[in-house]
Amino acid sequence: MAILEGDFSPPPGRFAIVAARFNRLVTEALWAGCRDAFVRHGVPDERLDLVWVPGSFEIPLVARRLAAGGDYAAVICLGCVIRGETGHYDHVAGQAAAGIMQAGLATSVPVIFGVLTTETVDQALDRAGLKSGNKGADAALAAIEMVNLLRKLP
Repeated sequence: MAILEGDFSPPPGRFAIVAARFNRLVTEALWAGCRDAFVRHGVPDERLDLVWVPGSFEIPLVARRLAAGGDYAAVICLGCVIRGETGHYDHVAGQAAAGIMQAGLATSVPVIFGVLTTETVDQALDRAGLKSGNKGADAALAAIEMVNLLRKLP
């Protein structure tokens, strides 16, 4: 029986990171964690491109364009949607998730979901490195693992 899985060795290629400016305090912390994880796993800054978009709703379009261009081994999507007093949260979070998934499926390039969807600012900050690890770093690791896994698949 063959068992295939990715590993965390430094893969070849460039990586794009699409980050939302909305809730920038959180997304900058996600970006810092993402960058640190890449560097710690042998992917230098010279192979990372950061693209800022207005908000999480705009991430999928840019992620799909970058993935389809053929220049990137993976695209990481970083954003933060915090529930408010209206239904806006549900629309933005749901459409961002669906669009990011579709970008990966349409291009066969790993497009990694690193968008926080939280109830409070405190929860977002916790997941951006304050208490609960850094989900930006987790997204970088997922990208590395997926690139290495796809290289092994027939």
